Amino acid sequence: MIPQPLDASALAVFVFLFALVTVVGFVASRWRRADLDQLHEWGLGGRRFGTLVTWFLLGGDLYTAYTFVAVPALVYGAGALGFFALPYTVITYPFVFVVMPRLWSVSHKHGYITAADFVRGRFDSGALALAVAVTGILATMPYIALQLVGIQVVLGAMGIQGDLPLIIAFVILAAYTYQSGLRAPALIAVVKDAIIYVTVIAAVVVVPMKLGGYGRIFDAVPAPKLILAPQQQTAYATLALGSALALFLYPHSMTGVLSSSGRSVIRRNTAMLPAYSFLLGLIALLGYMAIAAGVDKSDAYKAGFAQYGTNFAVPALFLSAFPAWFVGFAFASIAIGALVPAAIMSIAAANLFTRNIYREFLRPKCSAKEESTVAKLASLVVKFGALAFIVLAPQKYAIQLQLLGGVWILQTFPAIVVGLYSRWLHRWGLLAGWFVGMALGTWMAATLGFKGSVYPLHLGGTTIPGYAALWALLVNLGVAAIVTSVLRAFDAPAGADHTACEDYGE
Repeated sequence: MIPQPLDASALAVFVFLFALVTVVGFVASRWRRADLDQLHEWGLGGRRFGTLVTWFLLGGDLYTAYTFVAVPALVYGAGALGFFALPYTVITYPFVFVVMPRLWSVSHKHGYITAADFVRGRFDSGALALAVAVTGILATMPYIALQLVGIQVVLGAMGIQGDLPLIIAFVILAAYTYQSGLRAPALIAVVKDAIIYVTVIAAVVVVPMKLGGYGRIFDAVPAPKLILAPQQQTAYATLALGSALALFLYPHSMTGVLSSSGRSVIRRNTAMLPAYSFLLGLIALLGYMAIAAGVDKSDAYKAGFAQYGTNFAVPALFLSAFPAWFVGFAFASIAIGALVPAAIMSIAAANLFTRNIYREFLRPKCSAKEESTVAKLASLVVKFGALAFIVLAPQKYAIQLQLLGGVWILQTFPAIVVGLYSRWLHRWGLLAGWFVGMALGTWMAATLGFKGSVYPLHLGGTTIPGYAALWALLVNLGVAAIVTSVLRAFDAPAGADHTACEDYGE
């Protein structure tokens, strides 16, 4: 089944919706008008987002275009293993409900804008804060690049080749993010979520009707793709657990949390965000629908989309199942679904660079306006760095680096999450654990050829396949505990804690 090229109506709908969100992005600077020369206003929306805006912002932040394309593509290619994304969100939200209000409270009390700010204050260590900041930036850059992959896939499916349209899209994104800061993706997220819900609901109703119902869809899927094989079970469980622990350690997730107006907003959102998990389950089913519809990888090669691999499954399914105008609507939802998280990610990375590198080490006495200006410029550098990477490097490298991003970001768990509850771990112990975890996780990914993140752990005569990030985290915690015990035995200076117990409460 080779998809047919789109007509002008699809392109017209796509361009109209893209233009709509561009206008919204620029208008956002006038929404809740404030002094955007203050970093907390530009980079955190003034910490004034209520329940509804935060819900859309976090949803737009966490459920990206790459999720829309890659989750069903994984189900299409690997079967049931791709559904690990569902239990990990079920684990994540109770975790966030308990942990993140503490981070919000202490950050609000001390004016912290990034997680690295908190680490700096809690452990009195610029080196540890720098490690957390650099890890966050490294993990975020390929994530932004993968949003571009989502846009590339839908542009390619519409017959738009070359890099110029992608460059134009990101120049527009850079312009309204520079002007409006976090307010732009917050407003656009409302539009993005609305059209994604319409797209997904239409897909899970119309496509099964055309294919003869869900019974026939599941009948068409090969049995090995419906049930986990025994050797996949520990991989599935550790992927779900490790991903759940890592999700809100990403700087863009932290930015969404810290932009909230209060602890209760965070808790209400973690109660409501499972609605997105329901949506994610429906999106994952598109992978099985693509199999039942006869989408074949060889079709992508014949149609000139070899570079997209299984990521072409969802666009091919939509091309075969819907009229052209609705395909344009659906593809616009994917493209806009890339712009929202890309904007938040670039802002989060810019916040880290400005607060924890530029201000900490280069210009400690910089003014508030200079700090905000540097953040705006840094967000441009981050965006165009990701754009240059995706244009100049093969797509597979972006995917490989994003796999590493998950491994890396989880190594900040001891400093951030454990640090929210206890200061027993010594700052140098945490730094040693971080270094060993980063090195070990990267080594495990390298032994897999950077083609996956499930590492077979050999214990005696038993092999346990599991998420490399989780194995590395366990070693990280062990090293941190051992080094801490040694340092405390020798009364090594632990630094001053600039927070107090009451800073973490109501």
